[in-house]
Amino acid sequence: MTSGKSVALLVVGLVLIIWGVSAADSISSGFSELFTGSPSAKAVWLLLGGLFAGILGLTGVLRAQAS
Repeated sequence: MTSGKSVALLVVGLVLIIWGVSAADSISSGFSELFTGSPSAKAVWLLLGGLFAGILGLTGVLRAQAS
């Protein structure tokens, strides 16, 4: 993976994590958490996707630095 793609994945991961935290603090997620005990599915998927993309991007950036 090229360095540019890795940095892009890292940035996308950070944006998704921020968006997921914002979605988890929303009113709809609050109602979902009230009734089900867990945040909304949208918030969970955004956080997981952001975490996955961030890890892939960080791994790619670190590999590019090592070479």
